[in-house]
Amino acid sequence: MRKIIRWLDNNLEEFFLVLFLMLMTLIMGIQVFSRYVLGMSLTWSEELTRYLFIWSGFLSVSYCSKKCISIKIEQFVALFPKRGRALFKVVNHTFELIFFIYLIPFAFSYMMSAAESGQVSPACSIPMYYVQAAPFVSFILVAFRIAQRWIIEFRTVREKRRG
Repeated sequence: MRKIIRWLDNNLEEFFLVLFLMLMTLIMGIQVFSRYVLGMSLTWSEELTRYLFIWSGFLSVSYCSKKCISIKIEQFVALFPKRGRALFKVVNHTFELIFFIYLIPFAFSYMMSAAESGQVSPACSIPMYYVQAAPFVSFILVAFRIAQRWIIEFRTVREKRRG
């Protein structure tokens, strides 16, 4: 069980991002083949690819949070010693965590409004709450990943000076 949890912690976002990219490539390849070789267009391919792209976009936020890849003032942060950089990151992660925790109820409300409406996608008849669950799932994952980074940086701030 511990091995599975570690694998999920290390690879969850990457696995889904690669899977979705492969599916989008395959689906659009089939669409191009169907349109230009067979002379008929598929009605569902672009819709499904769009939904996979939406999920990929939201999951990439979690991936970037996990890898600490974001737009930041790297030159400014680099001026500080190790503990100073860590303190700056703790403050930054605190604001990020507050922001994403604030967004979670709104994303849940957005998803539930689609579930209550019973709306389905036009071509695939996919319930739209599957698509609109992307922000909700992503914001929860992002909050978790930011909390992980916060703990790592906080430990660095608390380290005693060696020497």
